Amino acid sequence: MIELPFDPLERAEKVESLVMEDLSRRYYRFRPARYYGGIATADLVGCCFLCAYCWNFSRNLHPEQSRARCYSPREVGQRLLDIARQRGYSKVRLSGAEPLLGHRSFEHVLHVLGHVTAAEPRMEFILETNGFLLGHSPELADRLARFRKLAVRVSLKGWDEASFQKISGAEGSFFELPLRGLKTMLDRGIQAWPAVMYETFGASGIEEIHRRMEQLGMRPEELELEYLEVYPFVLENLKKRSVCLKASPLAI
Repeated sequence: MIELPFDPLERAEKVESLVMEDLSRRYYRFRPARYYGGIATADLVGCCFLCAYCWNFSRNLHPEQSRARCYSPREVGQRLLDIARQRGYSKVRLSGAEPLLGHRSFEHVLHVLGHVTAAEPRMEFILETNGFLLGHSPELADRLARFRKLAVRVSLKGWDEASFQKISGAEGSFFELPLRGLKTMLDRGIQAWPAVMYETFGASGIEEIHRRMEQLGMRPEELELEYLEVYPFVLENLKKRSVCLKASPLAI
């Protein structure tokens, strides 16, 4: 088991070396999904964080041991398009892990985007990311800004340094980078918004992340709430890290 907390920059570099072969990236499945009103989904493996509530935790902990294989950007884009066309979807996405680990995985995503956009210019591409790389290397956002049908969902892992470290497993000193990544995209005209896990944030955590966003010049009303998928291993991970869950309003 990896020692917590860890340096997410070092982990990102290590994980990228395990999941990338030239411009090909490891994926473990392609599927239709009900989210966003119906969307074709490509599930990757490998992340620079190890979030306690991650539904894909074991694959992201040891991506080299997962039953995943490498696909070229063209193969990924084509599989997404095939699912979308078969189901009548107008959206595709990358999910399951962190698409943007470093420069090689960033290039992979750009090529996937390019293939989808060239084949179906009206297809919306949703990139689900933790925002960390774009906070660390903001110049990369300029290359995303040319894709007009790109939408980026940034999953925030904590409302301050301590909660970020407890939830993500990464050192708390890196807390602000995902927020800065989100701000960078918004400043460049990219459609992007933050999402938080309600059961870990609760009302007080949401209020604090609102305050942090306002300090950086962002509008907190654009915050999306997601809700915990209560798998036994998720509850065990949360318990090990002493993450106290708040009651979901969906259960009231």
